Amino acid sequence: MRVTLLGATGFVGSAVLRELARTGVAVRAVARRPPAGDGTRFEGDVEWVRADLADPVSLRGLCDDSDALLHCASHLGPDAEQCRAVNVLGTRAAVAEARRAGTRRIVLLSTAAVYGAGPHRGIGTGEVSPEPVSVVSRSRLAAEEFVLAADGMVLRPGLIVGPGDRWVVPALQDALRRVPARWDAGRALLSLVHVADLARLTARIATAPGAGAPPGVYHASHPDPVLLDDLIAALARCGVVERPEPVWSPQRCLAALRDTSGWVSERQFRLLAEDHWYRSGAVWRAAGVEPGPGPLARLLCDGRLVAA
Repeated sequence: MRVTLLGATGFVGSAVLRELARTGVAVRAVARRPPAGDGTRFEGDVEWVRADLADPVSLRGLCDDSDALLHCASHLGPDAEQCRAVNVLGTRAAVAEARRAGTRRIVLLSTAAVYGAGPHRGIGTGEVSPEPVSVVSRSRLAAEEFVLAADGMVLRPGLIVGPGDRWVVPALQDALRRVPARWDAGRALLSLVHVADLARLTARIATAPGAGAPPGVYHASHPDPVLLDDLIAALARCGVVERPEPVWSPQRCLAALRDTSGWVSERQFRLLAEDHWYRSGAVWRAAGVEPGPGPLARLLCDGRLVAA
């Protein structure tokens, strides 16, 4: 078994690489800037290859002799041309290369952000039409089409937490500094997944014997949604944030957010403060993977790393 892994140095990609290497899978680890040395910081059979999705010629041969293509790379900046070059055209070229090489399984890590503004509460796959509002989300939705046309799998996780997180916890820290209150009593239900659990799921999908899970779109968070107030309380116990006592209405919260400088936008604040829960049990069942105790249990056991 050999897997070609795009985005092998990223937040999720590096966790997937560790999981694949740990389980003895040979990995062709692809990155724009592979780590120095021979990659021996990972166990097992890891071959590092330099390539760039924005340069389709560099992808030639990446899937030769590979049983699966795991695509965990994306451009997350606001530059529309870069998003198109990497997320759309790069994915098209990667999928074409996989098909040329006869790679039988293609898996794309996408995002639940393609659904756009919520609130969404307990939504199953296909029950809400995607309406992405950002350049990044629009390009990632467009990338899904190439994978689905090749009978591949698309995974749409919600919020991803764990070592290497540079969005969820920093966003909560910024938002709580500017809005020092429990937003609508912290009643929002959120789809979360710990990066190590997402890596277990993704690696299993790529390497399952036989036909594996059916192709299509899957929500890929932990099956149990997390209450926002519980998430803030867990992070407070880890010493990452302070849990405020006041309860403010959504309107007062948004006014405070606008009146205090910071980097979290109103759209990003709503992703945290309103329901964004997508039913995710189907993918774990299809892959035959136990989801584990959930992201909060992992955060409480590893507060130092979640803040990293």
